[in-house]
Amino acid sequence: MEIVMKGLILLMVFMTIGRGEGQLVENFYSFTCPPVEAIVQQAVATKLSQAFPTIPATLRLFFHDCFVTGCDASVMVASPNGDAEKDAPDNLSLAGDGFDTIIKAKQAVEAVCPGVVSCADIMAIAARDVVVLAGGPSFNVELGRRDGLVSKASLVEGNLPLPNFTLSQLTNMFAKHNLNQRDMIALSGAHTVGFSHCNRFANRLYSFSPSSPVDPSLDAAYAQQLMNACPVNVDPSIAIDMDPTTARTFDNMYYQNLVAGKGLFTSDEVLFTDPASQPTVIDFANNPGDFNGAFVTAMRKLGRVGIKTGNQGKIRRDCTDINS
Repeated sequence: MEIVMKGLILLMVFMTIGRGEGQLVENFYSFTCPPVEAIVQQAVATKLSQAFPTIPATLRLFFHDCFVTGCDASVMVASPNGDAEKDAPDNLSLAGDGFDTIIKAKQAVEAVCPGVVSCADIMAIAARDVVVLAGGPSFNVELGRRDGLVSKASLVEGNLPLPNFTLSQLTNMFAKHNLNQRDMIALSGAHTVGFSHCNRFANRLYSFSPSSPVDPSLDAAYAQQLMNACPVNVDPSIAIDMDPTTARTFDNMYYQNLVAGKGLFTSDEVLFTDPASQPTVIDFANNPGDFNGAFVTAMRKLGRVGIKTGNQGKIRRDCTDINS
């Protein structure tokens, strides 16, 4: 018994040291909250049964969080002054179902393990779970993040990719977070379950250039389909599936669509039209296993971006309240 207790103490010391050094481990809550992943998975599944946008909204929320001040749940914070990270113009299109998913999962975890699991870790688990629930690959999530102490709208500008980005702009932005071009192309595959609003791509339909109002890289039939859904002066809040073929399944159809000229954003289609990235797109289009493997690798790397550990952050009781 004494040997077992010493072993447990040594393990907890190792985990504490690892936390201070900014390391994440898959079994971080083995002793402090063993059922955390099962609790989050159940909360996510329940939310999904109520609203399908839970999948793309939760996945996008995780990405937007990690790319600004790191994976620290700062995007979850609500401010009475409207100046938190979520209030930035680039984040106003984040769907409420994503926020609600994390809030509900956190409440469920708090009921069993109060003050133990960070909102940042819950976001990472939930992002994995929505991929799996949509038919995508499963993977082990590294845990041990703490929640950030700062959430400011002013920090968002220039830190998220835009719909008109070129390949070099995309590659350079992801490289800042230790994500290579293959990682970027794989993470873009999350658009297979995504949706967007008409005003984010209307320029490709009506004002691409003086000589060609419609972007010539768009498949003609697809362009007409988009114009039917998004006529001029349409309500910009109308949502369009980014994958016109299998919008509710996490698969490699996104890449097949790119090859067919059916990428919704310029920043999507450029992955196929640029010779530097085209071979990877073709590989992912033809080999779902290659895409799944690359996506898992990229998601695990994304989850390590800008993490806070030890006294760099805290465990929020309420994900929306930075002082909780």
